[in-house]
Amino acid sequence: MFLRRLKANSTILATNSIKTFSTSKLYAVKPKVKVEYTDLFINGKFVPASENHRMATIDPRSGEVITHVAEAQEKDIQLAVKAARNAFDNGAWPKMSGASRGKILNKIADLVEKNLNTLAELETWDNGKPLAAAKGDMALVADHFRYYAGWADKIGGKTIAVNDMFGKHFAHTHREPIGVVGAIIPWNFPLLMFAWQAAPALSVGCTIVVKPAESTPLTALFFAKLLAEAGVPEGVVNVVPGIGECAGAALASHPDVDKISFTGETTTGKLVMKAAADNLKPVTLELGGKSPSIVMDDADIDNAVEAHQVGLFLNQGQCCCASSRIYVQKGVYDEFVKKTVAKTRNRRVGDPFTDVDQGPQQNEQQYSKVMDYIQKGKNEGATLLSGGKALGDKGYYVEPTIFGDVKDNMCISREEIFGPVMQISTFSTTEEVLKRANDTRYGLAAGVFTSNINTANYLSRALKAGTVWINCYDVLVASLPFGGYKHSGFGRINGEYALDNFTHTKCIVQKLPNDGGWYH
Repeated sequence: MFLRRLKANSTILATNSIKTFSTSKLYAVKPKVKVEYTDLFINGKFVPASENHRMATIDPRSGEVITHVAEAQEKDIQLAVKAARNAFDNGAWPKMSGASRGKILNKIADLVEKNLNTLAELETWDNGKPLAAAKGDMALVADHFRYYAGWADKIGGKTIAVNDMFGKHFAHTHREPIGVVGAIIPWNFPLLMFAWQAAPALSVGCTIVVKPAESTPLTALFFAKLLAEAGVPEGVVNVVPGIGECAGAALASHPDVDKISFTGETTTGKLVMKAAADNLKPVTLELGGKSPSIVMDDADIDNAVEAHQVGLFLNQGQCCCASSRIYVQKGVYDEFVKKTVAKTRNRRVGDPFTDVDQGPQQNEQQYSKVMDYIQKGKNEGATLLSGGKALGDKGYYVEPTIFGDVKDNMCISREEIFGPVMQISTFSTTEEVLKRANDTRYGLAAGVFTSNINTANYLSRALKAGTVWINCYDVLVASLPFGGYKHSGFGRINGEYALDNFTHTKCIVQKLPNDGGWYH
């Protein structure tokens, strides 16, 4: 079932000056954390899937099975939605004061911090990201619940002046929870993406059914136990791992789900939207990207080099907003490339439970996709500056890879790779690079590196992207809205803007008595 590759030998690796790792260093640590929760979480209880369906979750370091978890079928999705529907229609959660909900969300954050090491170790084992990065993700999970705990009692409406021909009226708006939310979560940031959806939904009084990615369910199931411990009522949050074609499709099309929020690949997002269309339910889509980052002649090159190590290689390159098209002005192209190659060749690749910068790709399919794109880059004539090979005889390790002299019509410049593969191109003028940067079906994020405030302002306004970072990259915190243009989706996650995803605005108009009161 699992790919077996020839072990990359030190002679080949030394050609590109990449540090070599033995197989033992790629799979050196036996995790101490125990997998305690493997059943579905429905209506406040862990229960087996119908007909006891189970699926394997795989250690990306080795391709070996970690454990088997319950695999939700359509019947299980129906039970989860029924629980969430009942909790919304008849339960206390949406009727609870915002302050009371906020206290529970703060308790969730406390429990995440208390269990941070366990959650991080499960995430690393299931996902493959370095343990230090997983700990950072868990801290952000806690931050998101604290941020939306603060919003829970501050979601209000407005009074509106009514100037009409029908007489005196008073009007106001009221923000109401949208109802039952179906959230479909990707595998690249498993628990953080859970928090991005659940924290704002819960803060306004929604109930939710969460389908984690089938390849990374372990932290979501452990987190379900923490939600119950924090005092979230039964049925308010339900966690149902399963295959997208079955569980995801059933959730997206379910008539009792009032809202779908999906994070993932663009093609799948289109299918989710089609499934939701029959019931006319609103959809928020945070999808793929091919984000440009522009380095001008006057940029701080050392800062730009360092920022793109994060912008491209963070999370093994498995970020929807990765800076995967780097445009460098001709005057500093050689310096940027030289320093970037040197820094990349010093990246430590190995077992994510050890002190490394990069672990394996999350799954076999993604590993194969990345290796295929690397071969396409070579075939199309891009200059391979570093990396380009697999590491080890098992697991899903890929060398950090850099292509230079990349042309805009190449596959590696047009299509989302979602791996540790950097593409660098050169440009001459601001007008040229702006046109090239915007020539994409995506529009999730972009970067601008310059010391000229006028250039920064011009490019940040002209780039067609939901987020533009200036002299930095991948600054993603709870208060900042995040989402895309074009095929990168619509709707905004995080910040105050996310609350719009999970609320209805109701307008209430009242006729006033004509008794000569102060309101005339």
